[in-house]
Amino acid sequence: MKLFACPHCGQVVYFGNVKCERCESQLGYDYQSNRMKVVSELWKYCGNHAHDVCNWLLQADSPDELCRACRHNLTIPDLSQPANVELWRKIEEAKHRLLYTILRLRLPLFDRAERPDGLGFQFLRSDETITGHNGGLITIALVEADDAEREKRRHALGEPYRTLLGHFRHEVGHWYWDRLVRDGDQTAFVALFGDPNQNYSAGLQRHYATGPQPGWQDTFVSPYAGAHPWEDFAETWAHYFHMLDTLDTGGSFGIVLSPRLDRDHLLSTSLDFDVYTADPSTLADAWVALASALNSFNRSMGLADPYPFVLSPRVIEKLAFIHDLVRHAGATSAL
Repeated sequence: MKLFACPHCGQVVYFGNVKCERCESQLGYDYQSNRMKVVSELWKYCGNHAHDVCNWLLQADSPDELCRACRHNLTIPDLSQPANVELWRKIEEAKHRLLYTILRLRLPLFDRAERPDGLGFQFLRSDETITGHNGGLITIALVEADDAEREKRRHALGEPYRTLLGHFRHEVGHWYWDRLVRDGDQTAFVALFGDPNQNYSAGLQRHYATGPQPGWQDTFVSPYAGAHPWEDFAETWAHYFHMLDTLDTGGSFGIVLSPRLDRDHLLSTSLDFDVYTADPSTLADAWVALASALNSFNRSMGLADPYPFVLSPRVIEKLAFIHDLVRHAGATSAL
């Protein structure tokens, strides 16, 4: 994600800021210009700003109370429970970052008031809630915003990576499969990901009973991706979003990588390009270099790798498929 600037004084500010620390201007995010704005008589905050979970803006004369991101919410946590508010804040932070990327890519986007199969979110407290997607409705278990509980689940399921943002990016991948792949020519999809008509429940049962497919690293971006072609697509979609957002952040910071021992320049890159117009090979090469650096930095701090994955040639092909799909959808979408 890009760095932002306070429009009043030019101070660097971040995506979630509501105030400039230098000039103390009250700030909010305008998705249409992709800029921070000073709140004035021309702008008003999203209604969820009252709960300190959203800093997106609407025009002051708009009849809407919820912003472009929050109007997709169907069920929010019970706010009479103070603990729920902090968990919801974390969920909204991840959801807004998801919507930021979708809007930057100009992907088709509509809510359930616009169409019955529109994108909707429900954030549920019940211990029996399962995070998932069903017909455009994405359910996020509120407990996933509890870092300790999420890490416990990650260990129990043998996952190398589990985050709120990862959940959102994965689940929305299922919605976009329905939008962009399901009803079209699936020839290229089947060649890369497999037949989506194979039994989904049986695939999940097999995965959880026997573990990932042998040699999954050669074909899939994660162990879970091998459970079914739908999950392979959603996992690859999520990783594509991981790449774009992180490379965009690196570019905003002017990162150049040129390791002294990198004689073949495999880990060298300059992130001085627009990730939203770059070709897939440029993105993949830059990502391999940046992910290696990020993992090395974390190890120096005694932390886990932020990107504990390896991109095989087959996975890079799948990422290129997602790239082409996204670019075509963005070029033909009116949002």
